[in-house]
Order: sequence, then C-alpha cells, then structure tokens
Amino acid sequence: MFEAKPFQKTTIAKLAEFLAAARFDGPKSAFDAIKREVPEDWRKPYEPLAKLAETPYVCLRLPTGGGKTFLAAQALKVAASQFLERENNPLVLWLVPTDAIRRQTLETLHNPQHPNRESLDADFDGKLRIVDITDFSLLTPQDLRDKACIVVGTFAALRVGKTEGRKVYDHREDLEPHFASVPPNTPGLECQTDGADQGKIKFSFANILALVRPLVIVDEAHNATTELSYEVLQRINAGCVIEFTATPADDSNVLHHVSASVLKAEEMIKLPIILTEHPTWQEALTDAVLTRQKLAEPARKELDFLRPIVLIQAENKDKQVTVQVVEDYLVEHEKIEREKIAIATGTQRELDGINLFDPACKVEIVITVQALKEGWDCSFAYVFCSLATVHNKKDVEQLLGRVLRMPYAKKRTNAELNRAYAHVAKTSWPLAINQMHDRLVSMGFDEVEAAKYVQPKEEPTLFPEQSVPQQMTWVLREAPQLYGLPEEIRSQVAVVTNDAGGFSVTLKTILSEEAEAKLVQAFPDAEREAVKRSLAARREQILTRPEPPAVPVPLRVPQLCVWVDGELELVNDEHFLTPDSWRLLDFPAELSEAEFRIEERSDSYLIDVLGKRLVERHLGSQAAFEFADVPTNVTDLELSRQLERSLRQNGIRPEVLLEFIRRTVRWLEASRGLSVTTLMRVRFTLEKALSHKIESYQQKAHDSGYQLRLFGEAAKVETSYKYEFVFPEDYPATTFDKGGFKFPKHLYGENFVGEFDSTPEFECAKALEMCPQVKRWVRNVVGLFTLPLAKGNFYPDFVAELYDGRLLVVEYKGEHLIEHEQPKKNIGERWESKSGGKALFLWAVKKDAQGRDVPRQLQDKVKKPN
Repeated sequence: MFEAKPFQKTTIAKLAEFLAAARFDGPKSAFDAIKREVPEDWRKPYEPLAKLAETPYVCLRLPTGGGKTFLAAQALKVAASQFLERENNPLVLWLVPTDAIRRQTLETLHNPQHPNRESLDADFDGKLRIVDITDFSLLTPQDLRDKACIVVGTFAALRVGKTEGRKVYDHREDLEPHFASVPPNTPGLECQTDGADQGKIKFSFANILALVRPLVIVDEAHNATTELSYEVLQRINAGCVIEFTATPADDSNVLHHVSASVLKAEEMIKLPIILTEHPTWQEALTDAVLTRQKLAEPARKELDFLRPIVLIQAENKDKQVTVQVVEDYLVEHEKIEREKIAIATGTQRELDGINLFDPACKVEIVITVQALKEGWDCSFAYVFCSLATVHNKKDVEQLLGRVLRMPYAKKRTNAELNRAYAHVAKTSWPLAINQMHDRLVSMGFDEVEAAKYVQPKEEPTLFPEQSVPQQMTWVLREAPQLYGLPEEIRSQVAVVTNDAGGFSVTLKTILSEEAEAKLVQAFPDAEREAVKRSLAARREQILTRPEPPAVPVPLRVPQLCVWVDGELELVNDEHFLTPDSWRLLDFPAELSEAEFRIEERSDSYLIDVLGKRLVERHLGSQAAFEFADVPTNVTDLELSRQLERSLRQNGIRPEVLLEFIRRTVRWLEASRGLSVTTLMRVRFTLEKALSHKIESYQQKAHDSGYQLRLFGEAAKVETSYKYEFVFPEDYPATTFDKGGFKFPKHLYGENFVGEFDSTPEFECAKALEMCPQVKRWVRNVVGLFTLPLAKGNFYPDFVAELYDGRLLVVEYKGEHLIEHEQPKKNIGERWESKSGGKALFLWAVKKDAQGRDVPRQLQDKVKKPN
C-alpha cells in the first residue's frame, strides 16, 4: 500500500477540517476561518458558485509533481463522509481537461496495483463502479445505492451552450429506472421541450447528477474557469466542488497551498535545475549528451534500476534545428546509436508501446518539438535541452515538468542524481535565467523558489566594468603543452594559430585554484608568471566584486483594469477591438490613386530578323500591347476569392473579408476604370494595398475602442491590485548608471540603477531619492511596469513606494515633448484617478506652469490631501 507523504496527509486533513465546518457553518464561514493559514498572495474573500452558494467550492494548490491525482482519490472519502452524507456511496464526477488525461486517469483508477486505486479500494472496501462518461448508461440504481460510483470525463462533454444533441443531456428510455420514484414536478431538472412528452422530466444522465448532487473533482482546474464551466456545475446541481491545480485562477478559493520546497524536502522532485547557456545549439546538444553520460555512471550504482534520459526540444520544420537535423547531429557527430534515440512528434510516434522503465529498453534520448502527449510520464528524464527559438509556454512547462519528477520518488545516494539539468543556446534563449524562472512560477513554484532553484552553471555578469570575465585569452609565441592535463581542464582550453604565426590561447571558463595551477605549468616557461598573475587578478575580482542585494519584499503595483460582463479584467488589446465593436463592412471599400497606383515598370524590346542580322530595339517602359481590354476567364468574384485566401486573418470572418474585397474590386472597376484583367496582372500589389487599407481601418477602430473603453462616459475602469504587477527579483536592466551619486533607496540597490536617458532624468531620480516620503523606488525599464496606449505600451520612468503605502509613478518629459506625449499623460492620470487614492501619477517637467522645479512638483504630489 502506497504511503501518503506528510504534506499530502496535511492537505487532506485541511480539506476535512473545512468540509466538517462547512456542513454546519456554511462554506463561506468555514473558508474564512481557515484562510489565515493560506500564503498572503492567495488570501482573498470566499467566492461562492453562482446559484450554489451553499456548495463548498475550494481549490488545493500543488506544484508539478505533487501527486494531484492521488490526492483527488483520497479526497472522495473525506468529502463523502464530512459533507455529502453519502459516506459509502458517493456519486463522483471527475472532470479533466483533455481526452488524453481522461484515458490516463481511467487507467490508474482501474489498475488494482496503482496507488490511486489502492487508496479507493481501502476507503470504500472495494465497492467501486468506475466508468467513462460515455458509458454512463452502465450505472444502475443499485450501483448508486450500494457503491462509490466514479464517472470520468472532460468538461467538453458537458460544457455546451445548448444541451440538445449532447449525449449526457439526451432523454434515454433505458435510464427510466433511475426516475421511478421521482415526482414529476421535482424542481431543478431539465424537461422535454417537444413531442407527446413535452414538459415531462428528461430521463438524462445530467438529471441523474442533479438529483444525486455529485461530488465534482476538477483536475487541472485552471482550464475550467469560463462562465460556461460554472454553468455546468449549476446544471448538475453540484454538491461539492474540489479543484486541483498548480496554477489557480484568480477567482479560485485556494484552501491550501503546497510549496515546491516541500516537494523537494519530500524527495519528490529534482532540484535545483542546473542551467547551462551555450554559444551555439551544437554545443548545447553536445553538453546535454555528455551530461547524460556523466549521470549514467552513478545511476548504475543505484539499488533501483535507473537510466537517465535526455529530452530534446527541436524546432518546427520551417526552422533551422529540426528533428531531422538533431537526429543527424546525434548520429553523425555524437556517434549515438539510432536505437537509443526515440522521436516523439505528431507524425513519428516512436515512444508508443515502449516501457522506458524496462531495463531492456535502450532509449536514452527523446526528441520532440511540442509537448509530449499528455499522460506520458517518465521520471528517468534528467536533462532538458531546448534548441527552439520559439518557447511555447505550455510545451516548455510540460517538458520541464517531465524532468523534475524524481525516480521512484526518493532521494538518490549520489547528489548529482537529485538535480535536474537544462542546456540551452544563447542564440535562442537570450534571457534563459528569467525565462526558466517564469516557467517555474507558471508551474506552481513561488517567485522566491523559482529564483532559488534555477542555478546558472556560469555566473552571469551584471555590469561590464566590474564583471569577472568567464573567458581569458593570451597571445603567445609558443603553444602550451596540454596533452598531459586531465580532460576536464583540456576541454576548457582552445588554442588557435593567429595571423602573425603565434598562438591565441583561450580559457573558456573559471577553474578551481588547483586546476589553474596545473594549467599554468603547461605554458612555456617565459609566459607562466604573466599567466599566473592574470589568473590571480581574476580570482581577486571574484572575491571582491559586489553581490546584488536580495529584494526583501516584492514591490507590487496595481494595474489598470476594466469591467467586462461583470468581471474585472486586466486591460489588453482585445478589449479595444472585438468582432462586436467594429465591422469592416462599415468602412468605405475604396482604394485611391495614392493608396493603389498601377505603374508599368518592365522594359520591352522588339526582337526581329532584318536580312541575316538579329536586330534589337528598345521600346521603352510601355508594353507593346494594352492588356486592359483583353478578355479573361477570371471574374471579379474569383479574383476576390483569391485575394481573400491570402488576406485571411483572425478577428475578421472570411465571408465579411470576401465581401469587403469584392466591393473594393467593384469600386475599382466602376470608379477608376480598372478592368479585372488589369487587376489580375497586379493582384500582388492590390493584395498589399488591401492589407494596408484593412490594417488602417483596424487601427482606427482600435483607437476609437481604446478611447471609449478607457475614457468614455460609460467606461468602467479600475486600478486594482487584483492584477498587480510584481517587480521581479532579477533586475532586467542591461546597462547601469555609473555616476558618483548613490541611490540607497533603489529597489535593487545603489549599484544596480538602470542607466538614465538624460541629465534631467538623473535629476528626477535624485529628487525621488531625497524625498522623505519615498520609502523605495526603482528605475522602470522596458519589460517591467507598463500602462496601455492605443498603440504600444508606456513604460513610465520611475515607480516608487511611499511610507504611507501609496504607489507613485513618475514620468519625466522635456518641454519639447509634452504635446507629442499627451496620450501617456492621459493614461497615467487615468491610472491615478481610478485607484481610489492608492496610486499617484506625476508628469514631471523641468519647470511647470507654476514655476515649480521637479523636487517641488514631487513634494506637492505626495502630500496627503487635507
């Protein structure tokens, strides 16, 4: 029998405590009494299900690798006994996001040897009925009376706007026994809408659920947050809803949170991740293979069988580093036997039917492009190598999640086998540390955990004049004698003949003092002392360079939001341009001479034979024939269809786009006298002109939508911490201020202030630093806090926190830019006005209309109103 981990027992105990209290006090009171123990980021008022206020609705948050399915199985008995009053025979609707996970879940629940089924058998004395949602008709009234019945399905099977034609909502005569004793006027059940039985209760599975009031388990709950998903829960009259996810939705009632550190302590995941950045994809791939080979040796000494595996993410077929390129490189350059490589893509399914845990299996490397099929799981995956230039969030997280799971969920005797490894190319992952950090946060790690558990193999340089060089190069007359050195030293030294006949010797990384001493002895006698001194100087830099201070408390900034259909949402472009807010056919279907001009650019030549000589005569840029009146088999509608296929895009329905193009072609014929033949000859120029015209209409509609949504009389705008921006622990500035003035209040420390664009901007920063009401501030750079503009984003110069808790955003502008930058001023002031006094915006200038300088403008702004 699988023994639950302490954190899993604690999670279930917390659920039991909540449900027991909810039974008597109601879910809201029970939740509010417990929520004090939830991490501050997840503390929020309880939000009941619409129309089901007394139905407990909570979320259990567990990072990747936390055993969500096992915990879901354990939750059934707790919910049945503590709240539903159906201790031995609950009806459970187990919802998952995809068919692949549905099949995997059913497989584990049917398998008597699997921990999930073992737990259920123990809780319900083996009295179980487990069916796929498509087989719900197999459930009998006796099953519902005597057994714990679990129906596994996807939300898609239930989530429809109209119930007609969906199997679970259909009337079925074979379900009549379930309704034998149900009064015909029972409320809350769907009735038939036509035929002789119109108005009578439907004999449907959905109505069975509504009668019994099922326990609903929602796996990967972040995939089920639409209004239609909530409507499903109302239709089936859910008795209790328990969500399991690593990344809860904003409105989830997070009852209990498990951190990644707990999973690491329980030996369930491999951490930290050792991240290595390489100059090229070839080097990343080579080192990934070498990492696996290095891990293979200690793996052989483990008591349990263990074969480390590399997961390689190649690029799509239209990119450079495709699956075939990776396969060829591995076979030809790394001399990997093909039978040790498995390709897992949509067309090549070489993992199907293979048991990677089988000692006889030879697979050591798996190549994929997108995420491996859901449900695939192998804790032998140790090394993640991404060669892709496009980092699809879901794909990276899923592949990384494979690598994090610990084999057999226990600590290995060799420390190297308790870590995960990632290799990336700098060309495709220019900000690998931050990107990997973000992926971990999205997978359920805390911000601090994510920063802690991604460890770069090479230390990043922070600013040029104080950085410690990873590489050192010496120019010598004589090459060093490297053949006697250990391989780990020789592999880090490159020797190249230079144009002058000498040698350039490059040490590619930082070695230990012992290794450096051995390397020095390999240099010619005359050069050793100079090499030794340069290595010693670098080591002194390592010992004395400043360390960036940790950010003790995150700086949080409320963001501008809009109310949409009763929901508060973070402002984004989708709010300004929707199919309902603009119609292409409302705009003129015309192209003026300036927008679309036909020019005959080709030179023509007359080639003839005169006597016995070949004669050429230039005819100029006019064609020998006029084609406008030449008949063509292509009609204006057929031309429009060709153009529509090329111009098709999201946000415009194909039939609308086709009609706009057809109208434009007709207008060109009628108003400008251009024949279809002429338009066919220049259709590529016409396509470009149409594209620009449609884009200009879209921008015009977008600008109008922006003004209406954010500044119109009916605009519902709010500056809210619900969608707060949190400044990251790693400052993304690429250049730093080198002046002598110190800024100890700067969020990232006085040595890490982003470089100023101008002297007045520097003076503005000094005013912030010296303002007594300012607690801390940060030089805001691109990629950090932003406010929306009609076109693009506005990154204010500074963000500050005041001692009284208010936030201050400052934008400095020279007088010559004030009028041009008015949209930035407008949105900044809107952000302030909708904050309820929580936020301030200062549009700072050298001297304002009242003659105040920047410090005075700042002082007056932060004063508390009387």
